[in-house]
Amino acid sequence: MSTSAPARDAYTPPPSASPQSPAAARRQKWRSRLWRFDDKASPYAYIAPFFLVFGAFGLYPLLYTGWIALHRVEMTGLDQMQWVGWANFDRILHDAEFWTAVGNTFLIGVMSTVPQLLVALGLAHLLNYKLRASTFFRTIILTPYATSVASAALVFALVFRADGGLLNWLLHFIGLGHTNWANGHWTSKIAISVIVIWRWTGYNTLIYLAAMQAVPTDLYEAASIDGASRWQQFRKVTIPSLRPTILFTIVISTIGSMQLFGEPLLLEGGTLGATGGNENQYETLSVYLYNYGWNLGHLGPAAAVAWAMLALLLIIAAINWLIGRFVRKSAA
Repeated sequence: MSTSAPARDAYTPPPSASPQSPAAARRQKWRSRLWRFDDKASPYAYIAPFFLVFGAFGLYPLLYTGWIALHRVEMTGLDQMQWVGWANFDRILHDAEFWTAVGNTFLIGVMSTVPQLLVALGLAHLLNYKLRASTFFRTIILTPYATSVASAALVFALVFRADGGLLNWLLHFIGLGHTNWANGHWTSKIAISVIVIWRWTGYNTLIYLAAMQAVPTDLYEAASIDGASRWQQFRKVTIPSLRPTILFTIVISTIGSMQLFGEPLLLEGGTLGATGGNENQYETLSVYLYNYGWNLGHLGPAAAVAWAMLALLLIIAAINWLIGRFVRKSAA
């Protein structure tokens, strides 16, 4: 049986579009230009608020502080500025108290950062296992970070009190006598480091925990098949995977130690706290800046100290970058 192919209609061209009026053509051209402008300018409009806020509250104060550092300015006469050039920088660099503050800041930073990150790494490793009420433990461990600096420093000031302090009572109870924590050169640094460790360990623990949970489980399964123990898996799998995160926490902790202010200021409080002890034994750079600017009223040297702190931070950041680059090359 033969079938005939269906007949196709003859091709008819589409009706020609009616020509646009001049006004419609101008509107279409304007819309096209507006669309192109929006496509190019909208990304800059989205990020503009950040740069505006940074310029008003970050860049301008930084530059104005540098300008003040080149003048003699007193707290009682802010409108009277006298150009002195680099005299303020020369003044602080030849001040023995400044170098004492630099040494104290460095020692307290090392004494607080190293144990803090090691304890945080161990706690994160424990929390990375499947535990009951893991959310509860994660919340509890972050509680010290949510506590204000003033509250934590005041509570620990009572703990480390020479007369009637909880720690001295415990030492006397076990027969070790008592210690004047705030007046000792090393004991005062230990007291401040304990406060910093207590406040920031939980914060770094959660950072490490988030990084550990991002490590592929295939690596642990392969290591387990090869006969690696839990400790070997931690050393050979977890630590290498956390190198960028560890470097990040080192940089953040270093910056925080350079800005240490509330803990030493409130350890004893009053005049001694504002000067970092009777012999400046726990005076940090931030306390030194506060003493120059607000107690003595010399804003020029205080601004010079602020820029010296920025220079030290840049040097430390460069050292951390070089160490990180070396570690990445060695790992590769």
